[in-house]
Amino acid sequence: MTAPPPSLSSPPSVPSALFRCAAAVTPGGLARDVDIEVTAGTISAVRPADGRPPTETLGGVVVPGFADAHSHVFHRALRGRTYGDEQQAGSFWTWRQLMYRLAGDLDPDTFRDLALAAYTEMVCAGVTAVGEFHYLHHPPGGGRYADPNAMGLAAVDAGTAAGLAVTLLDVCYLTAGLAGEPLHPVQQRFSDGTVAAWAERVALLPPSVRTGVAAHSVRAVPPGDLAAVAAAAAGRPVHVHVSEQPAENEACLAATGSTPTGLLADRGLLGPATALVHATHLTEDDVQAIGAAGCSVVLCPTTEADLADGLPRAGALAAAGARLCVGGDQHVLTDPLAQARGVEWGERLATGRRGTFPAVQLLEMTTVAAHRAIGSPGGRLEVGAPADLVELDPGSARTAGTPPESLVFSATAADVRTVVAAGTVVARDGVHLRHGAPGPLLARAVERAWAR
Repeated sequence: MTAPPPSLSSPPSVPSALFRCAAAVTPGGLARDVDIEVTAGTISAVRPADGRPPTETLGGVVVPGFADAHSHVFHRALRGRTYGDEQQAGSFWTWRQLMYRLAGDLDPDTFRDLALAAYTEMVCAGVTAVGEFHYLHHPPGGGRYADPNAMGLAAVDAGTAAGLAVTLLDVCYLTAGLAGEPLHPVQQRFSDGTVAAWAERVALLPPSVRTGVAAHSVRAVPPGDLAAVAAAAAGRPVHVHVSEQPAENEACLAATGSTPTGLLADRGLLGPATALVHATHLTEDDVQAIGAAGCSVVLCPTTEADLADGLPRAGALAAAGARLCVGGDQHVLTDPLAQARGVEWGERLATGRRGTFPAVQLLEMTTVAAHRAIGSPGGRLEVGAPADLVELDPGSARTAGTPPESLVFSATAADVRTVVAAGTVVARDGVHLRHGAPGPLLARAVERAWAR
């Protein structure tokens, strides 16, 4: 389609930046020869290109900045390390033991270094907002830092330095199982002891930080405390891991007589502000309840494949009314385009049917739907949205011959040419303009994270 006529754009303004786009995916579809004007970091106009000199010319296909709706940023240090001889066979539960070894040693400095490196990699891949599902709250073994939110604020600071908008999803984590089992030693640093103490600490986060809340899982928050987590959300996003493993369902049924989804519904945690992460092993009643409540469901295809979690009922969830989006989770692969098409590929494997999710829906999963799930205003190239732009190369060895509207089926993070965050170019051709290529930064941060 052609660019929107001037009558549909905002009145003329004095932009602080003007991006001339050969092609851009707008809410109305693909538009050619578009000017995107930016004022104070926000899109102030989208109109047909004219004769004014642009600040920047983007000759590829421009899409909104991607959002990662579910990140455990410190897991980036696990990439490639869970495939040694002792990890060749196993499950999520055996993988978790190595993750706990890593979690046991990080402090605010090593955590910030790792977060900065991982966030830099994400920005170079086109991610401009992230939901950080954060539970490394306290010193190893328990205790408190002088600032009880030192670890969470380290993640936010790293995001700011990388040009990535962080929604800090502060996690309540109180028990090691549905029978109220005491925490393992490494889990002590995840916990505030009581739901009231958790809520008090969350209330100390600065108002300048964009926040949401989370119950780690029904394993980690007793049923009687789930309603308090819902109340603490106070209109903010509320996230929770749900039914990632059949063992979680079996334990929940044995302890409560309900599935994890049913338990969350009973305790007031299902609703439009709720994002359920993984939601892999659901009953038909679960699917209908999630859809009826208008929940987001955050699918993490590369993690779910890596951990042998299984295939979610993505098509059924979408048909029921759930809002599907994607996240990188353990960052086994930093590629939002691969995450999005992984939803469709997983559905094909599960059903033997192609085309449940067309390209436009897949792109929405990693843009507007993922932003919405973390309380971010981004995800659309329209007036009033953050000026977060990603230019994709339509002529690479991967994308050549692909119609621009279908690039989500062929492009990878390697096809991200230019990343603009809040109207400022932050990365070009896989190199961060402030921090350089992410590889050396990651190598140093990962080595330091494992040094202890």
